[in-house]
Amino acid sequence: MRVKSIPVSELEKAARALDDGELVIVPTERWYMICADATNLAACESIFTSKQRPRSKSLVYIAPSRQVCADLFVMHPEAELLADAFWPGNLAMLLPWKSTPQADVQQATVGSPALVTIAPGPLGELALSSPVPVAATTVNISGDAGVDAPGPAISVQEVHAFLDHTAINAAVILDGGVAPAANHLTIVDCSMPTADLTRPGLVHERALAAVLRRQLS
Repeated sequence: MRVKSIPVSELEKAARALDDGELVIVPTERWYMICADATNLAACESIFTSKQRPRSKSLVYIAPSRQVCADLFVMHPEAELLADAFWPGNLAMLLPWKSTPQADVQQATVGSPALVTIAPGPLGELALSSPVPVAATTVNISGDAGVDAPGPAISVQEVHAFLDHTAINAAVILDGGVAPAANHLTIVDCSMPTADLTRPGLVHERALAAVLRRQLS
């Protein structure tokens, strides 16, 4: 039986589902993301398995605030500069986990190094309202980047096609219409004091360079 999509105004239903150990699907301006409780190993593993995502590629940790980032991750000065400029936004950073009991649990579940963002829109609102931390990734089969591949889902119809193909169980789909950007998060490796560009995306390289006052390699 197909999951019925609901308006993004009913975000609290998605938050409750995450707390119950369920998967939820949330729109962004880029495309739709499938989310799980970042402390729930079974829920996160079901995402890795359904997407055929290598365990070496961490899920995206959707931090609700900078304070949570400070509690869980090591943020070097260049990472702080990028966060000041682009969070909430379409930038994710690879960050080292701190060695704390809370971080250790989530590192084992989400992956390492951490891929962290503070998101705008419904995804960020979900992270703020959820009683559990949120891990997410795009709604598509990992590595599905061939010439004819559609890429991650940008509409509820494409979300349903993914769910039908994988037989994954999602409890809630928030319908945000068609995602207009159809592009990636920019990823910057901030695991060391000098940041490096890992993957281009919506935040342009010139913008990164302007903030850091140098070109990224």
